Amino acid sequence: MNKRRRFTPEVKSQIVLQLLSGEKSMAELCREHQLTTQMVGNWKQQFLAAAPQVFQRGEMDSAEQARIAELERMVGKLTMELEIAKKASSLLAGMPTRNGGQR
Repeated sequence: MNKRRRFTPEVKSQIVLQLLSGEKSMAELCREHQLTTQMVGNWKQQFLAAAPQVFQRGEMDSAEQARIAELERMVGKLTMELEIAKKASSLLAGMPTRNGGQR
């Protein structure tokens, strides 16, 4: 029985890019990698169908970066508030009470 070969996404994209750039012909790629023209054609279709997502990802990344920046500002603000609360607590702990004792 023949085992099916599996190709990584990197290998598939490299093969398709060689085809699209004209570096190698369909026949050359099929002979070199022992593939059918149908398989390489399918990879090419998948590659071209997914191409617009590459540019959408950049938009998503900038939205994620904005959210991260907002959260970092909130963490900074909360850290400052915590430090102020700690200082106030230590100052209040050192103040004498009304009847002359320490708190």
